[in-house]
Amino acid sequence: MYESRRLVEKLWSYCNVLRDDGVSTIDYTEQLTYLLFLKMAHERETRSLNPEHIVPADCSWQRLLDADGEELEKTYRYILESLGRSKGTLGVIFRKAQNKIQDPAKLKRLIVDLIDKENWSASGVDLKGDAYEELLQKGAEDIKSGAGQYFTPRSLIHAIVDVVRPSVEDTVCDPACGTGGFLLVAYEHATRDVENLAPDQRAHLRDTFVHGVELVDGTARLASMNMLLHGIGTADGESLIDVKDALTADPGTRYSVVLANPPFGTKSSVTMIGADGRESRSNLEIVRDDFWVTTSNKQLNFLQHIKTILDINGRAAVVLPDNVLFEGGAGETLRRRLLREFNVHTLLRLPTGIFYAGGVKANVLFFDKKPAAEAPWTRTLWVYDFRTNEHFTMKQNPLRREHLQNFVDVYKPGKQHKRVESERFKSFTYDEIMARDKANLDIIWLKDNSFEDAEDLPAPEVIAQEIVEELQAALNEFAAIAEALVGPDAE
Repeated sequence: MYESRRLVEKLWSYCNVLRDDGVSTIDYTEQLTYLLFLKMAHERETRSLNPEHIVPADCSWQRLLDADGEELEKTYRYILESLGRSKGTLGVIFRKAQNKIQDPAKLKRLIVDLIDKENWSASGVDLKGDAYEELLQKGAEDIKSGAGQYFTPRSLIHAIVDVVRPSVEDTVCDPACGTGGFLLVAYEHATRDVENLAPDQRAHLRDTFVHGVELVDGTARLASMNMLLHGIGTADGESLIDVKDALTADPGTRYSVVLANPPFGTKSSVTMIGADGRESRSNLEIVRDDFWVTTSNKQLNFLQHIKTILDINGRAAVVLPDNVLFEGGAGETLRRRLLREFNVHTLLRLPTGIFYAGGVKANVLFFDKKPAAEAPWTRTLWVYDFRTNEHFTMKQNPLRREHLQNFVDVYKPGKQHKRVESERFKSFTYDEIMARDKANLDIIWLKDNSFEDAEDLPAPEVIAQEIVEELQAALNEFAAIAEALVGPDAE
């Protein structure tokens, strides 16, 4: 623990130095990613037993160590551009890579003092990985960079993985993987008993257990590096992260576990530039034969994509905003079919104040895919209300894993038939849900204590944060409406 803390402080202190030059936390983490990869490749090439040659000689770490000043800048740029044309993990990490550190002296110090002095391929992959994870979290806190939208709170991910319980027998996919949090925690859960696993099981865990899809190049490279630093995948092998739009087509592959926090935006849109140079945005309706409804709502489309890529008897946990639970039209059609054709067994209502992207009211929907049947597969939906009378903020009162322990306990992983109702945990039959207007899943029964007793009001800073969250949520809704009203030919 001390070693990990030392490493984080060392890396973070230099981030503060570079911030004065306009390098954001996320830019800094990206530069670290390039340099860490080159250093790790160098370590593997120069080891005495089974040396591996991962990068071409003209892109070696030694070239960076030997160069100074303007020559260092040129060499670094050449390496980034050359490796950006590679395939596999190399290509994902270096695709469209750019040097954001304009001062060659500071770049040299980063190379020599920070990275070269550490052995990044040592057996303590968790230590290096934990340091990198913490840096990613700090990047998510950098509101201006917008990186928070790719970072799901790790305390929430741990609770979700603890109830879904991925094992070495599974294949796990996240079709909107961000920096890879779900994949990483699923891997950690499945490798708890790694000493007793057969060689082929260990190889599966390293090479084929997880698969991620990420639309944004920069985020995909962070996810790839996050995997490597935790011993998942290989530097010179096939990438475990695909850089593409997951919604464009059915990939054909099926997974036994899908864990995801899809993007929060409601519309799938594309920016088009006309012959006159003017930009216009067009909402895209995703048309796929495997989808139940045609809509431009991104979350509904991700939910449909997930039901497709889930294998029979596979299990999914998906973070979804409130609107997916209650909106009519395509939303109602999708809910009714999902409840009928899948076993939608658990809904966790999340509190506000836990996401880096503001104005989000979200839930986690847990469901299993089943073979075709005459009768509906959902018999009972259990709803856990973790929102009413719960107040969190990112700084003063952040969500921690222990806050979700009661949910994990009452979920009864592997023993769902033994669930018992409690104040926060209620069950609703399939018929009860279908009888609700539009099969609405936005179910509330707890009273907000602060409405009745002023002494139950949260702290002033929490109230202020919740007001900000509400305003942000309203702004997001107005922005979505405005975007929908603007035609594709508008300026």
